[in-house]
Amino acid sequence: MAISGKSQSTLNNYARCLAQIVFHFQCDLLELDQEQVLDYLHLLKDSHNTPSESYFKHTVYGLRYLYRQYGLKQLHVALPAIGHDNSLPEVLSQREVKLVLKTPKLLKHRLVVGLLYGCGLRNFELCNLEITDVDLDRKMLHVRKGKGRKDRYIPLCDLLVRGITTYLVPWVI
Repeated sequence: MAISGKSQSTLNNYARCLAQIVFHFQCDLLELDQEQVLDYLHLLKDSHNTPSESYFKHTVYGLRYLYRQYGLKQLHVALPAIGHDNSLPEVLSQREVKLVLKTPKLLKHRLVVGLLYGCGLRNFELCNLEITDVDLDRKMLHVRKGKGRKDRYIPLCDLLVRGITTYLVPWVI
């Protein structure tokens, strides 16, 4: 599985979702017939206790991955339609953004929130940042091995540059 090209996070999500199916049926996943699998998927879709749409998708994709690994192409799982919400996301006002950024007491925590929000970083991207990834002269942040294992550069605003500089001064000296 490790050489499949999937991220560890994706494989963990698949394993968690597939473990729930095993827990539900109390039997080996490969013993389930297509009708049982589809009944379970419809149960998940109709249940109000399902954590999220992504959980449902991970369940289906995990099953497909499992079947491919065991060469069971005849058990192709049809992905039931998922209704998409076409409404626009709620955007925070400037006042709300300032409040979110000023709420943490420690500078380190304010920088974490600022980098996540201001640079659009994912959690694992933030955790993998190193001091050498920050170019304060050019006001750029180098994100290595982001989603899809791609590198990218992100501009830093003056406020983040000032905060990072203030935070790093005791560490660099």
